[in-house]
Order: sequence, then C-alpha cells, then structure tokens
Amino acid sequence: MNQLDALETQSVFILREAYRSFKDLVMLWSIGKDSTVLLWLARKAFFGHVPIPLMHVDTSYKVPEMIEYRDRFALEWKLNLIVGQNKEALANKQTFPDGNLSRLDCCKKLKSEALKHTLSGEWPRWVMDHSTGKFVKDEKAQPFTGVIVGARADEEGSRSKERYFSPRDRHSEWDVAEQPPELWNQFNTDFAPGTHIRIHPLLDWTELNIWEYIEREKIPIIDLYFDKGTGRRYRSLGCAPCTGTVDSTAKNVPEIIDELKSGKFSNIAERSGRQQDAEDGGGLETLRRDGYM
Repeated sequence: MNQLDALETQSVFILREAYRSFKDLVMLWSIGKDSTVLLWLARKAFFGHVPIPLMHVDTSYKVPEMIEYRDRFALEWKLNLIVGQNKEALANKQTFPDGNLSRLDCCKKLKSEALKHTLSGEWPRWVMDHSTGKFVKDEKAQPFTGVIVGARADEEGSRSKERYFSPRDRHSEWDVAEQPPELWNQFNTDFAPGTHIRIHPLLDWTELNIWEYIEREKIPIIDLYFDKGTGRRYRSLGCAPCTGTVDSTAKNVPEIIDELKSGKFSNIAERSGRQQDAEDGGGLETLRRDGYM
C-alpha cells in the first residue's frame, strides 16, 4: 500500500466512524481543495452517496467563481447543501471591507459567529432545492453537534494541535490543553453530553498529498488554483478582500505538484496570502479558540 492509499484508507475509516458514532453530523465545505478532497472521500466512503449534509458559511465576499462552483457541484452530485450567513453584520456594514472592523474581527463576525449560530440552528439557514436549483429557507434547523472539517496539521500552527476527534464545549469554544490523546490509531468517540465534536479526516495529509490525490483521482477542482496567463494564481482560497495570489505559472495539477516538489514554496507558508492570519500573529489560534475552522 502506497502513501496515498494509506491516507485514503485512514480518512475513509474516520468518516465511517464519525457517521456511526454521532447523530447530528454535518460536513463543512469551503469550496477549496482540501474540503473538496474531503467531499470526494465521503463519496468513496459511502459508495457515491453523501449521507451527511454539507454546510457552507457564506461571507458574501468570496470570489464569485467559488459560489458558481459550489452550486454547480451541489446539483451535479446531489448534495444536501446548507448555507449560513451573518446577515445582521452584513446589513449593518460591520465588516472589514466597509471599513468598520479589523480583518480579524470581520472573520469573527462573518465566519466564527456565523458558523456557531448556523450550527446551533439559532440563525436562519438556506438549503439547496434540487428541483429548482435555488436556495430556500430551512424550516427544520436542527442543531449540529458533530462537524467534519478538512483541516490539515501542516497548514498552520494551531491546526497541528488538533486531534482526529477533537472536543469543544457547548458554545463551540476550544480548550487547546484539553485534547484527548490519540495513540496507536485509537480514537475516542465517547464524549460527555453537550460536547461538540470536530472531526478531522485529513489531519495527517500534506499539501503535496492533497494535490497528488487530486491528480490520481481526477477530482474536478476549482480553476482559481491555476495560472491563467498572468503568472499568478491562488494557493489558498478565502474572502476576496483578504486573500492574495502567489507568483506561479502552474496551469494544471501536475505543474502545481512539480512546484511543491521543487521547493519553490518550501519557505513560504501555504496561507501566506491570507491577511487575517498575519493580523492574528501569523496563525489562527485566536479565531479557532472561538470556533473558526
């Protein structure tokens, strides 16, 4: 068994174990490469069907192509897609692009708070109606307490402190010091009532592993990751006002893999184009303690 096979097998096991162990389960889909690989693995784990609803937190500042890609594949793959948003903050212009918040506080409003209250069902949700291709208000809005996330330990420092099954309190807040040990592939899925669980099937994957798997599986990834003749492309996707491109002429997946193997980005953090990370001291721990993924 090669490395990609071993990683795939482990991730499929984690997904099935999560589905077996937790009832109120949802999977986050950011539309980026990692969460799209996670979605692909879920389709493999459940034989082409994804029995877990997907959730996207829409800040309204995503690159427009990301939303088009999201809706197209939700319809094509028959996904149960839920969208949440902090409409109050947007209506009151409590955002960084409006000049009223720092980047970090904007992320807290549009991502952390939106995620927390969308998961709990306190704020309105919209679900994809596959008969019309439009979003309609979700009248059920049951709380989700288990959240599957495409985080990787190598992506930035705070994520390296996670576990495959990582507990949060009932407010989705993370106590980094209270992480259960996971030794010899023994995973704890027995938590006290009221515990929120974050599940990380991609924790041991690297950026190179992700792209090698995309190439092997022919996963239809969004083309914002490729140079379109400008000599620049996105390496990490986020909100347009806070996410920059990198110098790169890679126009396809094999060329991205060649860049990663050559060491072109060996001293450049994957999320170096994310300005909110710099504002948070070069990491995401402040945001993640409050529920950010």
